Amino acid sequence: MKKHIIRLSVITLGLVWSIQALAQQDNLHQQSSVYEAPTDPMVVEKLDQWQDLKFGMIIHWGVYAVPGMIESWALCSEDWINRDSTVSYNDFKDWYWGLKDEFNPQSFDPDQWANAADAAGMKYVVFTTKHHDGFNMFDTQETDYKITDGPFKDHPKANVAKHVFEAFRKKDFMIGAYYSKPDWHSEYYWWSKYATADRNNNYDIRKNPWRWNKYKEFTYNQISELMHEYGELDILWLDGGWVRPLETVNDEVRSWGARIPEWSQDIDMPKIASMAREAQPGLIMVDRTVHGPYENYQTPEQSIPDHQMDVPWEACMTLGHAWGYTEHQNYKSVTKVVHTLAEVVAKGGSLLLGVGPTPQGLVRDEDVERLAGIGSWLEVNGQAIYNTRTTKVYQDGKVFFTQGKSGEKYAIVLIPEGEEIPATIRWTAEQAPSGSHVSLIEGGSKVKAKVKDGKVELNLSASARKRIKHPEAIVFAFD
Repeated sequence: MKKHIIRLSVITLGLVWSIQALAQQDNLHQQSSVYEAPTDPMVVEKLDQWQDLKFGMIIHWGVYAVPGMIESWALCSEDWINRDSTVSYNDFKDWYWGLKDEFNPQSFDPDQWANAADAAGMKYVVFTTKHHDGFNMFDTQETDYKITDGPFKDHPKANVAKHVFEAFRKKDFMIGAYYSKPDWHSEYYWWSKYATADRNNNYDIRKNPWRWNKYKEFTYNQISELMHEYGELDILWLDGGWVRPLETVNDEVRSWGARIPEWSQDIDMPKIASMAREAQPGLIMVDRTVHGPYENYQTPEQSIPDHQMDVPWEACMTLGHAWGYTEHQNYKSVTKVVHTLAEVVAKGGSLLLGVGPTPQGLVRDEDVERLAGIGSWLEVNGQAIYNTRTTKVYQDGKVFFTQGKSGEKYAIVLIPEGEEIPATIRWTAEQAPSGSHVSLIEGGSKVKAKVKDGKVELNLSASARKRIKHPEAIVFAFD
């Protein structure tokens, strides 16, 4: 009976938890204010290739999909977490850990995921091999808290991460492995001798160096498994920025509002990086928010910077309101995502869009439909997005500007949802075309441009507007 009570409470609170999580994580994972460019030529080259791609998918999938609740965070005792007060914390943790015995995604179809991402026009993927709760979506030998040690273990695709990576490689995607540096299931991180107060490790590392060294060994070995046994990887996406050397904690980190321990949660990133790049030459490392040589690009979360940035960066955002599966998602529209993508790219970034598969192992029809709509727009207008770089003047109101590597320029005009395409388009004369004509990408119409009152002005005929079938944003090309 107790298990059913906890499940009902979780379902009731699931949406609340997801919304609270977004509010908390918005504050937690803004981009660093300092960037240190990589010096390894192979990393520099791969980072440039990644910057050409612009649009990717991040997939959160784990035991939290079974009840459709916030990923991992409900285990954490912090003020913003709202668990059912009638259920004890220990009972809740036992129930959550026990979801391992219920997670049996017999319909798991990574090719369906890859097809949906490909149809969306995405070019790279980041898959959660392990979130903070410590449940492993790969066949690690470091723990039995994994997908291959439960009811799914005899399935031919039980080693989930391997098959996800293979499915996306067949679509020629860059492959990224998400890995959580904190592991709340590990006795070397959350020691059962003590209470688990918050996201940090729950014992004084200075007094228990052996235990922390075992955790460092555990982390190193798991990342080594991923680097050596799962084919070619392009990105190691490390989450949990509070696990870091104490000397890197600055006012930026303190502003998160989470407790900062007096000891260093240093996992020896130089040693990890050396091993990882020996196995995967040119590997892009994303040690989120830990500015330095292992944060090869920055990752503002659920937000877009208010200015253009000249460092590599990626906005990681959800398609719905939550990272993982929930029964009722508050979805973004195709128009909203297209507008977000245009703004992110014009400001020098890439968009990593979050999707959460069902507990059965499928991407829902609602997600697939929206992804296809985004891809339909990109199929026509993608030349203004892919392989582009920033322009000095990148925005004028609802118009964003990008340029190709050979200097060709694009104006992406955002059309507000529900509004008609205007007959007259204007943007700043600082982005005036060198000739008198520009090309409307969809339909191929030549449009005469003139400069009037400090603005470039273009007039679209009724027939040109009628030919536009993707009205989320219209794109002009000019020299």
